[in-house]
Amino acid sequence: MSSQTNIQRLRDQKAKSRLGGGAERIESQHKKGRLTARERIDLLLDKGSFREVDAFVQHRTHDFNLDKQKFMSDSVVTGWGTIEGRLVYVFSQDFTVFGGSLGEVHAEKICKIMDMAMKNGAPMIGLNDSGGARIQEGVVALGGYADIFLRNTMASGVIPQISAIMGPCAGGAVYSPALTDFIFMTRNTSYMFVTGPDVVKAVTHEEVSFEDLGGASVHSERSGVCHVAAESEADTLYLIRKLMGYLPQNNMEDPPFMPIGDDPLRMDEGLDSIIPDEPGKPYDIKDVIRMIVDGGQFFEIHEGYAQNIVVGFARLGGHSIGIIANQPAVLAGVLDIDASEKGARFVRFCDAFNIPIITFEDVPGFLPGTFQEHHGIIRSGAKLLYAYCEATVPKLTVITRKAYGGAYCVMSSKHIRSDLNLAWPSAEIAVMGPDGAVNIIFRKELEKAKDPIKKKAELVAEYREKFASPYVAAERGYIDDVIEPKETRPRLINALEMLSNKRDGNPAKKHGNIPL
Repeated sequence: MSSQTNIQRLRDQKAKSRLGGGAERIESQHKKGRLTARERIDLLLDKGSFREVDAFVQHRTHDFNLDKQKFMSDSVVTGWGTIEGRLVYVFSQDFTVFGGSLGEVHAEKICKIMDMAMKNGAPMIGLNDSGGARIQEGVVALGGYADIFLRNTMASGVIPQISAIMGPCAGGAVYSPALTDFIFMTRNTSYMFVTGPDVVKAVTHEEVSFEDLGGASVHSERSGVCHVAAESEADTLYLIRKLMGYLPQNNMEDPPFMPIGDDPLRMDEGLDSIIPDEPGKPYDIKDVIRMIVDGGQFFEIHEGYAQNIVVGFARLGGHSIGIIANQPAVLAGVLDIDASEKGARFVRFCDAFNIPIITFEDVPGFLPGTFQEHHGIIRSGAKLLYAYCEATVPKLTVITRKAYGGAYCVMSSKHIRSDLNLAWPSAEIAVMGPDGAVNIIFRKELEKAKDPIKKKAELVAEYREKFASPYVAAERGYIDDVIEPKETRPRLINALEMLSNKRDGNPAKKHGNIPL
């Protein structure tokens, strides 16, 4: 056989591999509004950068006539490429082959690429589109899932792991994405659940659609499983590319430094008047964030979930930062179960990957009520506290208005190793709000007063000045400085540069016991 014939045979084999389950199934995938496994990779990675491995792999199963149904590359495409010139590893499940189901060789391919990502210290991105375990392979398929779960766990905190749900993701398949750092979903075409609508109906007699049970809206707004929901597959892949720009390659590197030309000394006068004169009046903390960060660009995580706290990535003076902020426009910025857990997970991710944490604080306390107490607000609040205490990255805090009670302690206070704590003149730092404090401390005086309303107003003003102003905390050194709001950007950038060589650590131990 001539060399030209050999080369042509190779080309034919590779072309066959690229067809996946065949032209008809590719067309069916497109009719559902979904891209193929390779089309997704092409959109995700820099043009021409993808290098596929294991394109010739085929399953080894003989039962149920599967030996007569073999497809090159099986039901997952694996390899590596670049995003903005930086190495990433990727697997993309191919729904055109056995519905993307996971069998022995499918799992082996994913495990191989995950091992390479770990050895070479580069992010792992999984594009999930699978009907679940390949039933014909039985326990071998289940074992394959477990092999992947172990690698997800070992890679956690070592390399960034991103999951995109591009179609179905059901049963045991959901636990690999759940173990990764961020989950992206596409509205109306992707869904996740442990048990599907048919099983739910059989067991609980509830009738529910795929979308209402485990669609992107459900998981991005109610369960919190999904971190980012996008309108289309192209948007999903674009947002993953955008997120990667804020992250380091691994836990031994710093995140990328990327100045965009925004003056580090810029001051926004609008910040000086953004806090309402009335203490109970809301404002949008996202407006504050956008006025301060580079180019007003804020990549929000969990935007639709637990909206009383805001988390996401931005840049300050070119430095990648993680932002956590109470949101006065939703539930007055109070901390509840969902907000505490959302914040805790984000803090731990930033700390694992050397991303400085900036906290904007305006918190009246923890949400009261039987539901919160009975469902474990104590444990959930402790998760956020634990995460902040444990974090050793640079931590900066800006108190814009309220910092009351235990929530003051939890939200990156000086007492739990925050590096720099700044306050605006509008800050109120106290055990509780002046109104509640006066009701308790001066109860008898108010009962005897001829004009209790006037008397209470006087006492509230006196309490606010004497106990709740930022200067009381500043006298103790709990606040490092009280600044004009417009100074916030240059002060934070200066602090980040000052802390660029920060070294801190925790006591030697196998691991702590976070209150899960």
